[in-house]
Amino acid sequence: MRTLNLALAQVNHVVGDFEGNFQKIVSYIGQAKKAGADVVAFPEMCLAGYPPEDLLLKPEFIKENQRYLKKLLPHSQDITVIVGFVDHEDDIYNAAAILHAGELAGIYHKIFLPNYGVFDENRYFQAGQKVQVFVLNDVKIGVNICEDIWYPGGPTREQALYGGAELVINISSSPYHYGKAHARLRMLSTRAEDNGVIVAYVNTVGGQDELVFDGNSMIISEEGTLLGKAPSFEENLMVLTLHPENVFNERIHDPRRRKEKIYTAPEWHLEEITLKSLAKSKKKQDIDGHISDFLDQDEEVYKALQTGLKDYVEKNRFKKVLVGISGGIDSALVASIAADTLGKENVIGVAMHSQFTSKESKNDARKLAENHGFKLLEIAIDELYQDFLTQMKPVFKNAVADSTEENIQARIRGIILMALSNKFGWLVLATGNKSEISVGYCTLYGDMVGGFSLIKDVYKTMVYQLAEYRNRKVGFDIIPRRIMTKAPSAELKPNQKDTDSLPPYAILDPILTAYVEEDLATNEIIEMGFDRQTVEKVIKLVDGNEYKRRQAAPGIKITHRAFGKDRRFPITNRF
Repeated sequence: MRTLNLALAQVNHVVGDFEGNFQKIVSYIGQAKKAGADVVAFPEMCLAGYPPEDLLLKPEFIKENQRYLKKLLPHSQDITVIVGFVDHEDDIYNAAAILHAGELAGIYHKIFLPNYGVFDENRYFQAGQKVQVFVLNDVKIGVNICEDIWYPGGPTREQALYGGAELVINISSSPYHYGKAHARLRMLSTRAEDNGVIVAYVNTVGGQDELVFDGNSMIISEEGTLLGKAPSFEENLMVLTLHPENVFNERIHDPRRRKEKIYTAPEWHLEEITLKSLAKSKKKQDIDGHISDFLDQDEEVYKALQTGLKDYVEKNRFKKVLVGISGGIDSALVASIAADTLGKENVIGVAMHSQFTSKESKNDARKLAENHGFKLLEIAIDELYQDFLTQMKPVFKNAVADSTEENIQARIRGIILMALSNKFGWLVLATGNKSEISVGYCTLYGDMVGGFSLIKDVYKTMVYQLAEYRNRKVGFDIIPRRIMTKAPSAELKPNQKDTDSLPPYAILDPILTAYVEEDLATNEIIEMGFDRQTVEKVIKLVDGNEYKRRQAAPGIKITHRAFGKDRRFPITNRF
């Protein structure tokens, strides 16, 4: 019986680090050979890193990417290697190279170029015009790239139906948002079952600016059954023995294929490429795939935040991070994730108390630092604040105090954070959540300062969920319980509460989800059961604060639709 040992290399690459990416690919090829793999597949554009954005407009970037592809050729002796790169012919293409027996056996060009959400591939690439099937030791293999497999009538169908592919390998760099791994499984299972073909999907893992890639590479049988799944948010080499004979057995029981082949025509040019036979070693036992668990939502989001933070810090060569600790839930969660991810020795907290900071908040900040073991600096801002008021008094004269005076406090804190960052090279982590950033409940050049905004795409209600998860994870209230239970407050004036300015977060967050992520109209949101006045106020706040969001630090995409590339609205706008 024919068998094929397939390895999927779920790796974390760095955009533009050709040498580092090359060395990692070579290392995983070696591991795949030792594991007895016939084929090893790497993610989309893993040689150049994904997404390279406007680096693709630099000819030297393209040339360097091609130079390193040639360097990979000698490493494809005794194994077939499928690797993502940028091809250059008449134009540039998002491509998969098939390396075999020390030669470049073929190149596949991505056909469907996504141009929605965070994707801009039409900006850079030409679409492919042909599909290929590679024959290796009598096994027919189709190769396509990421978006190509999301279309029911796409390249997968053509490779399976007209090319007779028994296995389709999809190399991908599919960004994370919560719940996406389950959505991919449903889609891949449908493709496999509908086309009577084994589907192997290899995804990138790691963080790249705002994006996180969750891995979760999968192999699905021709019946739509999950045969193997790599872990979430971890590099991994998954090796599995496949049985192409089962595909034929499945297909002969499905008369729909015969009809479809007669009455439909291929959309793209089909090319079959026969690869040199690889010497078969003595019969080995089949390699069974491991199916890693899917994570529940809290663990999944927490690990996504850890992954994005770790890679942003390390790939940008920072050593330590700085967090303004207010004694509130947002800064507590950010500091906790940072300590959990980077180590307590690499986290510095700074508490910047004012006359409005409660005794409880001061003590909670100290307890948080003590529980996690990170260093806490305490810098009072009272005198600085009074100096500002004194200097501004001749200009302000008898104007009534308002949010201006509140924002001065926040901006003093921003100056302190950035001064420490400049002096010691620490990366400032902004602590604003998605609820606040949505409605502009944050101070430009104040609490919005920072190089990275860790929970920028995490709603306030989820902030509490993640804090509870963090405490459950360690078995005690490492985030002090009082931080979890006290009413949220910016503490910029006496007895201030967030609800003085905003609806309760249990009401605000569903309205924001409906408006920001689902684009529902005012009346549609009201029909969900929300008060008209509240809905109209929230929408006005969201629309009026685009200018703040445009100036915010980058942050990790967690939801289906994050601010930034996902959601692009004009600042000057009368709609």
